[in-house]
Amino acid sequence: MTTWPILSVTTFLPVVGALIVYLSRGDDEAAKRNSRWIALWTTLITFAVSVILVMRFDPANPDFQFVEKANWLATGITYHMGVDGISLPLVILTTAVMPFCIIASWKAITSRVREYMMAFLILETLMIGTFSALDLVLFYLFFEGGLIPMFLIIGVWGGPRRVYASFKFFLYTLLGSVLMLLAIMALYWNGGTTDIPTLMHTAVPRSLQTWAWLAFFASFAVKMPMWPVHTWLPDAHVEAPTAGSVVLAAILLKMGGYGFLRFSLPMFPLASHDFAPLIFTLSAIAIIYTSLVALMQDDMKKLIAYSSVAHMGFVTMGIFAGTMQGVAGGVFQMISHGIVSGALFLCVGIVYDRLHTREIAAYGGLVNRMPLYAMTFMVFTMANVGLPGTSGFVGEFMTLIGTFKVSIPTAFFASFGVILSAAYALWLYRKVVFGALVKPSLASMKDLTLRECVILFPMIALTILFGVYPKPVLDMSAASVQQLVNNYNTAVTAVKAAALLH
Repeated sequence: MTTWPILSVTTFLPVVGALIVYLSRGDDEAAKRNSRWIALWTTLITFAVSVILVMRFDPANPDFQFVEKANWLATGITYHMGVDGISLPLVILTTAVMPFCIIASWKAITSRVREYMMAFLILETLMIGTFSALDLVLFYLFFEGGLIPMFLIIGVWGGPRRVYASFKFFLYTLLGSVLMLLAIMALYWNGGTTDIPTLMHTAVPRSLQTWAWLAFFASFAVKMPMWPVHTWLPDAHVEAPTAGSVVLAAILLKMGGYGFLRFSLPMFPLASHDFAPLIFTLSAIAIIYTSLVALMQDDMKKLIAYSSVAHMGFVTMGIFAGTMQGVAGGVFQMISHGIVSGALFLCVGIVYDRLHTREIAAYGGLVNRMPLYAMTFMVFTMANVGLPGTSGFVGEFMTLIGTFKVSIPTAFFASFGVILSAAYALWLYRKVVFGALVKPSLASMKDLTLRECVILFPMIALTILFGVYPKPVLDMSAASVQQLVNNYNTAVTAVKAAALLH
């Protein structure tokens, strides 16, 4: 076992980096350059430390590992951190995506660079903390704290309607979270502790389960975002700077799914079982409706934002199926979507930097001027569609199989999402990449630079690797998922047996 607090180091390294960025003075250009380099090195070192977590992680052990516990507040609220097979993949996703975000902002952000880099580094700490916290109050602080840097990133460095988008994002997510805070208090009064592993094994009365589940659902559904509380997402994506969109799609949306896996299923199994039909209905509507909406978009970012809502529908559907394949598929789909959607937003950012428009109609025939870009964009488009051989296929297929065991109609309707995603993704690709190069503004478009290749090629490698060989992610989460599903099924079966006796 490690003697040094590796999880706390991983979590708080970015804050140290943010502090160094703050202290680094100099004339304007030198200060900007230093801020970028400090932020990049901080994210790379954080990623390196998180790789040690993976190397020392025991996938056969379903319990929390690298646990750190210290007294914090007098009422039994502790500083308690740890990861298991469900949270570790999300921690790695966070640390891996952040260096790409910093590199993507290298030339795109020219005003208030120091503040921008500090916002990103603080956001990284809050996101890692959310996935590692094992105390309800600590989790809540990290979970809600992430709103503030993201609010600033959209509101200060965003597009023309950035203030509207950032306030909408903030108010939507905060409203759901107020209810979650009430539920956290109720769980504390019921169990006498805010310790998450203890609460997982504490009996929660049936009536409290229902209300607490709904309160947590209000917060996580907005974060995911599930239909019909998804309307903040397209606005936030369109106005956010490229790297802001990447973080939003790749990591922040996963907090909702993680919350369902960490709280809703293990702590309120009966309520989760009772409300599963509701989730199935919302997920199926999300998959079909938002795919149809995506077909009607004329803005590239909006189209990809709506596709994110549809893909998150597969995640919620798989998680609440409560089957091994469904939950494991949900976890895998979150990781895959993190890589693919992040890469798609980077692809949009690359052409936006050159032409300063995201209108689909402004493009066409890019394959003639940017063959490398066309190939890169194609890989991620295919993964977004769920083509076999890409990571997008594995997650969707597993969630569909897992749901099919529980609800055939849900799986049937969700399957249409696969067809519709092909429709909007291929339509976008054809409009932007193929056709004759007739628009004079496109004649001078340059292909991918070295910096852009450094960002996108590792993502291509991961997309194809996890599509052909998904074992690393699935093995890491298998024991924890198995334990979660077993506990969930045991609780539901016990209630059904008791009902039969009466």
